[in-house]
Amino acid sequence: MHAALPGSQAGRSREGWPCSGLDRHPPGKAKLRVRTRPENVMQSFDETNITSAVLAKVAQATSPRARQVSEALIRHLHAFVRDIEPTEAEWLSAIEFLTCTGQMCSRTRQEFILLSDTLGVSMLVDAINHRHPGAATQTTVLGPFYVQDAPEFALGDDISRGMPGEKLLVEGSVARADGTPVAGAIVDTWHADQDGFYDVQTPSGLETPAGRARLRTDAQGRFWFHTVVPASYPIPDDGPVGDMLKLQGRHPYRPAHVHFMIGAPGCETLVTHIFIAGDRYLASDVVFGVKDMLIRPLETQATGPARLRYDFVLADARPAATGVASPPQQG
Repeated sequence: MHAALPGSQAGRSREGWPCSGLDRHPPGKAKLRVRTRPENVMQSFDETNITSAVLAKVAQATSPRARQVSEALIRHLHAFVRDIEPTEAEWLSAIEFLTCTGQMCSRTRQEFILLSDTLGVSMLVDAINHRHPGAATQTTVLGPFYVQDAPEFALGDDISRGMPGEKLLVEGSVARADGTPVAGAIVDTWHADQDGFYDVQTPSGLETPAGRARLRTDAQGRFWFHTVVPASYPIPDDGPVGDMLKLQGRHPYRPAHVHFMIGAPGCETLVTHIFIAGDRYLASDVVFGVKDMLIRPLETQATGPARLRYDFVLADARPAATGVASPPQQG
């Protein structure tokens, strides 16, 4: 299958191309130069031999892991194509879909993470990489709205910065697997507002971060902050991922939750959410991120705002893995 690219030379006359295998001489004196090929060079590829030909090209990859990944990708991708037998129009549509996915990415939006999330790939990668036994808090997807270097707040501050909505007190603690409190743990948190929008989705964007903060646990491993109750919301569905969901007959909604990323020396960085009990989308989260152990109720207090509480347990750090380095996650 061949598609002429914009600005390509498709349709250019033969006289316009440099000759290949033909020495230029005055008219009538052209001399053909014959090129020979080794007998063992394959001359043509079809659906029965193309996969083995491509696999042969990656046999000399620069590392065993690069070869393993490349070979698996080729085998599974070719098997997928043979399974669905796409038309050339469908193949081109797939190329355009991936192109549009890349074009939708920006500093505050990662359409490829949305694609990975909605196909369950993000949660599969998360599950493979966090097979923690014992009491460690369960992980879930990072999501597309994480932003590095969030503004720092003191314990007890209001991080909503004027967001409208029902007031909420969030409390928690951070401990190691053996129960030892972790003092000075870095707690990044972010969440949507009462209408389901993150600060990066508002006109002011990160010029005025809201519902987003970095805090540090006290000497007893505790933290707390004030904010507003987040709402369930649709993931951004005005791009190619939204179009895909419509074709698949799926809704784009996530249940209400608060994001956490918690790190401390000697511990694995924890990326997780706390989901609000009773949300209508808990059983059908579009990114498959809900886990029963991460659901907590909003507690009504006699005085003051509703409260959401969770005690986090960090897994011990593991030795660094070898092989192809994983790129830093973005959001």
